[in-house]
Amino acid sequence: MKVGLVSLGCAKNLVDSEAILALMKNNDFEIVSSPSEADVIIVNTCGFIESSKQESINTILEMASYNALLVVTGCLVQRYKEELEKELPEVDLFVPIRDYDKLGELISEKMKIKKMVGCFDFSSRVLSTPFYTAYLKISEGCNNRCTYCAIPLIRGSFVSYPLENLVNQAKDLASKGVKELVVISQDTTRYGSDFEGQNITTVTLLKELLKIKEFSYIRLLYLYPDELSDELIELMGKEERLTPYFDLPIQHSSSRLLQSMNRRGDREFLLSLIKKIRDKVPNAILRTTLIVGFPGETEEDIEDLKSFIQEVKFDHLGCFTYSLEEGTASATFENQIDEETKQQRYESIMEIQAQISLNNNKKRVGQTFKGIIIDYDEEHDDYLFRCAWNAPDDIDGNIYIKSEEPLEEGKEISVVIEDYDTYNLYGRIIEK
Repeated sequence: MKVGLVSLGCAKNLVDSEAILALMKNNDFEIVSSPSEADVIIVNTCGFIESSKQESINTILEMASYNALLVVTGCLVQRYKEELEKELPEVDLFVPIRDYDKLGELISEKMKIKKMVGCFDFSSRVLSTPFYTAYLKISEGCNNRCTYCAIPLIRGSFVSYPLENLVNQAKDLASKGVKELVVISQDTTRYGSDFEGQNITTVTLLKELLKIKEFSYIRLLYLYPDELSDELIELMGKEERLTPYFDLPIQHSSSRLLQSMNRRGDREFLLSLIKKIRDKVPNAILRTTLIVGFPGETEEDIEDLKSFIQEVKFDHLGCFTYSLEEGTASATFENQIDEETKQQRYESIMEIQAQISLNNNKKRVGQTFKGIIIDYDEEHDDYLFRCAWNAPDDIDGNIYIKSEEPLEEGKEISVVIEDYDTYNLYGRIIEK
């Protein structure tokens, strides 16, 4: 029997997909990349915002055109299982996240085959990332209850995975040749806070991961600003293998709007935090995400945000227009913003960031980075390179380098930056 899987949404969902594939492989399913070859097609959906929901629906309908058992899992099913069963009769089986512990049993029953053995388990994954990089998901759910966010409705409250399990997973990844470990969760900085009386934190975990010498790079993503401790900042500043990459989704700068979003901290706190990071980690790379068009946002708020990003000068910045999500507190707020205004505000922010990014990249000329060859661009005869400057989720820009000699994917090299454009850097090898 052959199985194919389409994974949608974030890297955290991708880790779930890898565990699902391992369950299937351990039950003698052959994993195939073409849906036309598959006896079973699994679509692991995202249901975070409206655009991701629509992408999930479109993918389900596309996969339904193949002659295979169609199984749909993930966030969209967790949130809308009953509605989906009514609207999508093309699907043979819907499995919400809460039922992953009996995924094999449900598929066995539907296919009328012998009962599948084993269970959904992160200690057994079929890695879908390149051999030199992998994600380590350290928790599930979120307690922050931001008024715009549906994640707690989908994934539930925050739960840390046991420290020993995570260390064992990391050792297994290292044994498979992983050089770059990317630590992720909905709220990476909260790790261990639910372990009563154990004094386990994100720093505790990182110190254990740093003992695994096979990892050349350990990167953290999704750091909630007010939970970023001095101890964590200092550790990221002094440990060479801990990538000095601070992914801080601040959402806005207006103190009034931050309060309405149920975000802890205000404009002054954010500026103070960023100054502290740059003082303690001079080579820090700062990335953030913003929301424009939140209910009640005024032109004054947008001007505040523009001046904020011009003052901070983030290395990487992503911006989203507010998506009204049913079940969230902000869906009931008055003063909803029309889509045209949201788009105008988005474009105005990204126009400013483009100039900031260009100026920041100009200052990178002459700097040296150590990192990994990740791909080869045949069209431009360039190799793609990843280092502290860019994360592996294809959100940041690229670093392109030329080499007269062939370079293997996964090879660690050092590069000096020689040129730049708005979002990309260009360099040459200085050490092989």
